[in-house]
Amino acid sequence: MKSQLLSLAVAVTTISQGVVGQEPFGWPFKPMVTQDDLQNKIKLKDIMAGVEKLQSFSDAHPEKNRVFGGNGHKDTVEWIYNEIKATGYYDVKKQEQVHLWSHAEAAVSANGKELKASAMSYSPPASKIMAELVVAKNNGCNATDYPENTQGKIVLVERGVCSFGEKSSQAGDAKAAGAIVYNNVPGSLAGTLGGLDKRHVPTAGLSQEDGKNLATLIASGKVDVTMNVISLFENRTTWNVIAETKGGDHNNVVMLGAHSDSVDAGPGINDNGSGSIGIMTVAKALTNFKLNNAVRFAWWTAEEFGLLGSTFYVNSLDDRELHKVKLYLNFDMIGSPNFANQIYDGDGSAYNMTGPAGSAEIEYLFEKFFDDQGIPHQPTAFTGRSDYSAFIKRNVPAGGLFTGAEVVKTPEQVKLFGGEAGVAYDKNYHGKGDTVANINKGAIFLNTRAIAYAIAEYARSLKGFPTRPKTGKRDVNPQYSKMPGGGCGHHTVFM
Repeated sequence: MKSQLLSLAVAVTTISQGVVGQEPFGWPFKPMVTQDDLQNKIKLKDIMAGVEKLQSFSDAHPEKNRVFGGNGHKDTVEWIYNEIKATGYYDVKKQEQVHLWSHAEAAVSANGKELKASAMSYSPPASKIMAELVVAKNNGCNATDYPENTQGKIVLVERGVCSFGEKSSQAGDAKAAGAIVYNNVPGSLAGTLGGLDKRHVPTAGLSQEDGKNLATLIASGKVDVTMNVISLFENRTTWNVIAETKGGDHNNVVMLGAHSDSVDAGPGINDNGSGSIGIMTVAKALTNFKLNNAVRFAWWTAEEFGLLGSTFYVNSLDDRELHKVKLYLNFDMIGSPNFANQIYDGDGSAYNMTGPAGSAEIEYLFEKFFDDQGIPHQPTAFTGRSDYSAFIKRNVPAGGLFTGAEVVKTPEQVKLFGGEAGVAYDKNYHGKGDTVANINKGAIFLNTRAIAYAIAEYARSLKGFPTRPKTGKRDVNPQYSKMPGGGCGHHTVFM
């Protein structure tokens, strides 16, 4: 009897130690997470309730948006924090930071005809610049691309190869009075210069159609342009929300994220309420299970102003801490109304730009999710133009999903995904019409299930996943002047 009691005491002690260590608050009594079980916990009604909540935060304030540092975004951050904290399943923190907010508006006319232009955020202001328009060669990324007579003129530059900020700086070095960047794919162009710089000149964006028309006019004669840019600046305090499972191996962290802010123009329900609520829905569903690897969720701030929140976070980690993050998954715009199911091209097979070792395996996992259901999918350029950028720059494997932004859907894509050819994936992109009504319910539900599928896989095991590359610096400066990039590169579009 004494021997039996001793054995029981040892068993209880062992379980207790597991509870204190990696299996807290009754984890031994939860089932191990599986892909099917976690997907089955995803309900469309929960997703739609979440995006409606974000809409209410926008509607509650005069600005009618959720831009970082504003009231709508503050409400968003507090709600996400409280919702995840209330589960008891996560250690949750708000990571405070200060970033420079900028709001800019532009008016551009050529030979007296008004054009639909968008000022680049962080653009210097301009009061009625009137000057001749000249064209930069190539993509305006080098001093030699600018004509000798650029001084005092406004320069027309095609998007691609380098950042908008670099184009504006090169135009400034050439002593241009201003710069107009036009899109290299169908659709309008809104973007950011990435921050203030004394080299920058007043800079605006135009659609591909308007830009090409101007280039044609210049080839046949003189074009006079009038340009006005109004710019406002303000330092704003804001927060990332970071939540990590209390259980699981914290030396093998599976991380995923989505940005929680919108642009100034509207509530940002697809861009990126869809991703924010997608990962929140998975976070809540995950609380029903135990897992082997810790999972870390992130809701990034200030993405729309140059990936500021995610960059701040990654820069706050030393190599030792970042090495614990074995992979990062990014979800940005997963409910586009005229959607296409797109997976980041981690292996570089479509766009010849590979991510760090492990990025290909992430792509293959998402491909399997769609293939197993007979659902079409396609790659999207893995350019680093979204919140995964800071991770791949430090050699962290990355991947994710994207359903499209301002690029126009092709007839070939309609055959795969349905929808309407000749119309943008999201015609309300960066606009006041990006409301709950803008969400494609089928797309957001499918992609949220895909998130659950991937998290269940990696939370159980990283077996077969490549050894995590050594944390270090990686150059992310792809040549993609004609590539339809994926994720927030489409809305932050700083390249």
